[in-house]
Amino acid sequence: MPIYTPPLKDMEFILHDMLKIHEASTPGYDELDVDFTSAILEEAGKIARDVMAPLNAVGDSEGCTLDNGIVRTPKGFQEAFDLLRAGGWTGLDCDPEYGGQGMPYVLAAAVGEMQAGANMSLNMYPGLTHGAYSAIHAHGTDELKQKFLPKMVTCEWTGTMNLTEPHCGTDLGLLRTKAEPQGDGSYKLTGQKIFISAGEHDMADNIIHLVLAKIPGGPEGVKGISLFIVPKFLVNEDGSLGARNGVVCGNLEEKMGIHGNSTCVMNFDGAEGYLVGEAHKGLRAMFTMMNEARVGVGLQGLSQAQAAYTNAVEYARDRLQGRAVTGTQNPDGPADPLIVHPDIRRALMDQKAFIEAGRAFLLWGATMIDAHHRSDDKAANGLVSLLTPVMKGFLTDKGFESTVQAQQIFGGHGYIEEQGMSQFVRDARITMIYEGANGVQALDLVGRKLASDGGKHVMAFFDLVKSFIKDNAENEALKADFLEPLKAASKDLQAASMFFMQHGMKDPNAALAGSTDFLHLFGHTCLGLMWAQMAKAAQEGLDAGTGDAKFLQNKLVTGRYYMQRLLPETGLRLARITSGATPVMALAAEDF
Repeated sequence: MPIYTPPLKDMEFILHDMLKIHEASTPGYDELDVDFTSAILEEAGKIARDVMAPLNAVGDSEGCTLDNGIVRTPKGFQEAFDLLRAGGWTGLDCDPEYGGQGMPYVLAAAVGEMQAGANMSLNMYPGLTHGAYSAIHAHGTDELKQKFLPKMVTCEWTGTMNLTEPHCGTDLGLLRTKAEPQGDGSYKLTGQKIFISAGEHDMADNIIHLVLAKIPGGPEGVKGISLFIVPKFLVNEDGSLGARNGVVCGNLEEKMGIHGNSTCVMNFDGAEGYLVGEAHKGLRAMFTMMNEARVGVGLQGLSQAQAAYTNAVEYARDRLQGRAVTGTQNPDGPADPLIVHPDIRRALMDQKAFIEAGRAFLLWGATMIDAHHRSDDKAANGLVSLLTPVMKGFLTDKGFESTVQAQQIFGGHGYIEEQGMSQFVRDARITMIYEGANGVQALDLVGRKLASDGGKHVMAFFDLVKSFIKDNAENEALKADFLEPLKAASKDLQAASMFFMQHGMKDPNAALAGSTDFLHLFGHTCLGLMWAQMAKAAQEGLDAGTGDAKFLQNKLVTGRYYMQRLLPETGLRLARITSGATPVMALAAEDF
């Protein structure tokens, strides 16, 4: 059975040595000292390792079953979910007014990575609930918030998001689910939604569905979409549960991975629902949930990479195969361990360098989300909005790639189910697809986010990189190994952005054909910035004689690997982008 090891030391380094969260001006961050955060992360790590991780393979092998309209979750899931609820983990960063603990999102993100890494399927039940909570909290009336949020914070009631229909996924303008007004403020919803994660299960008393639908007579396309709360059970005035609503699970999808999470076909047959936000403005409300979910999915991709990498390292240390070309390393054994071979080291270093920078990227993004929510920092909101498709798309593309690399280290043993490596690959695969497929993330980045507010947010990113390089120009420990590679990557990113500005309007295909390459170019540049910042923090720790010297030295070694071996990919991506649309579009559709 695979192991799960919480990356506590790395998280603490990022939070306190690199980001220095306890010194930040964001309200609530002054409480995030080392002792406080360490205690929370250590306890969360224990639950992830000892409670959630042992159920990961159970969920994968057992899956969920549909029994007379009720979905039965895998053995042990209920007890683990109860433990998360009892410990207040489901409401860690939720509003205290509704029973939450009110902690910053950055701490919840670190906890979330461990929970998702230990058991992604189980973690999705509270994760989706949190997203639904956020949408209602931001856009619901006081009455709706008082009615639904307290029990969603505790996960006595869980939540979902219902967007996709059999005939439409990304193109929500085509959706057909209807919401008929009833004259008393409620609506009757009729239609079918598919691919609904946690749409039905047996671990909560009620399930609160957030559903996109169209009110008859509204505008065509996406301008006519509204958002509704549709509970599984109606809620009485006193808060008790009433009659079963007209929403049922019609089928469970058979999937490649995340077997422990119920992915449902949901049928709405005159189900009672309540409008969230304004009529015909549902996408605005749903995107509160979607944007949170996209950062969360990036976190999922990273978490699966971390879990797979941990197991690959252990296997590479233990598995004896061949002899090192430079001389025997294990003279008392019949062969040397895999980890002595350069190509195995390359694969492990690829994973390690990506994971550590990806974690820093996500936690940095979480601090911007906190700055926006806690102090209305519009600049932070603009920058994290720009980077959200990068977090989702790049981290899940590379996260999946890392799980495949980890599986490959096991050779044939990685392909059989006994070792459990295929589950990481299968579970990670969905992260590239749901909450907006990664191709759509790239289109959003190039087609919308780059030009948002006149391009000031991407310019702010360039200024951030430029300022870091300038401020540390005299730092000899950083100059050659970190600053120069970062400068080169930033120039590639600026050149790609300029290409889109020069060619995008007259030839939109020229921009869109390079959108995925741009997303990866941007992602590598972000991780290059993260490594430069981590290297600075590590070097400062070494110079001051504080911290674990070996850990800090290893940070520098890993960072140099990223800058030398992985960051130069930005040049390849730029070359692809500037080739324009012709190579991509030259072959006629009928000639494929």
